[in-house]
Amino acid sequence: MTGQGREAIDALLAESFKELALKQPIEKITIKEITDKAGVIRPTFYNHFQDKYELLEWIITTELLKPMELLLQNGMVSESLLLLFTNIERDKEFYTKASRLEGQNSFESIAKLCVQRVLLKFIKESAAGRTPKYVWLTPERIAEYYAQSMCYVVITWIQSGMTIPAKELVEIYDYIIKRSMDDILKEISK
Repeated sequence: MTGQGREAIDALLAESFKELALKQPIEKITIKEITDKAGVIRPTFYNHFQDKYELLEWIITTELLKPMELLLQNGMVSESLLLLFTNIERDKEFYTKASRLEGQNSFESIAKLCVQRVLLKFIKESAAGRTPKYVWLTPERIAEYYAQSMCYVVITWIQSGMTIPAKELVEIYDYIIKRSMDDILKEISK
């Protein structure tokens, strides 16, 4: 199967999964329901994904994170965050339902892993050939720290009903991420 054909099947399965997630909890969606809705046979699903959680990982990576990569590579962090938050907002109902996924394959753990991968790649490229100031502060730890903070902000925003616009969330995230705790404590105590 060509890469293009594979991507088309992946997208078809993703759309089927997302439509089903709007009607029932993700935990209850079966592979058979996904494949029936997509009009493919069960083995097709397993040729593409191990399980529905890997499919959710594909959705997060493909629909939310890949579009950000070029902007990040060009130092356009705020623009990449706006694109991320806008894409979540556009698919609000799905991400609201997905964010409720808990347990071993929680939305938070899947999203954090996806974000961490993108950040790690970006950090390693940026740090290539440089000696770190602190040996303990590895690219992996930096990526994990920022992935965790980003997922906290995004999931809290989603679960609070996305009551503020994406652009304002970018400003809030930028404010938090660019200041030390000491700076923030001084600013709120004035």
